[in-house]
Amino acid sequence: MGIEIERKFLVTGEQWRSLATSVAEFAQGYLSTVPERTVRVRLAAEEAWITIKGKARGGQRREYEYAIPVTEARELLEELCLQPIIQKNRYRIPVGDLCWEIDEFAGACRGLILAEIELPRADYPLTLPPWVGPEVTDDPRYTNAYLAEHPYQEWSP
Repeated sequence: MGIEIERKFLVTGEQWRSLATSVAEFAQGYLSTVPERTVRVRLAAEEAWITIKGKARGGQRREYEYAIPVTEARELLEELCLQPIIQKNRYRIPVGDLCWEIDEFAGACRGLILAEIELPRADYPLTLPPWVGPEVTDDPRYTNAYLAEHPYQEWSP
């Protein structure tokens, strides 16, 4: 069993861009968005995965991820996943022993930029860079599964 320990934050300003390395463009869709079990299909260039996640509790949840054939990922995204498909560019910023992942959303979630960091343990001390804004770890609206059903572009100001 895999355990993911992750915290999530809104990104403020543009300072992060000069520090970031582009990783990939992702297309991802959901076969299940039930909070107790989400099932995601993710495609990045010529790699694809299916990921099963349990319900988050305090930034921790069970996570299982498996590589799948790209052709099957494309079929799942087009035919079985909830629409619209989430589109985002991922960037990485190493800081000490950790690595921030910045997701800049496109398409129906354009305008949203989130920073995530996976931690080795729940009580790991974390110093926030100046471009990290409010924490949204426990706000379900900022999960990709929620965004698949309620795209950011449709949120009320």
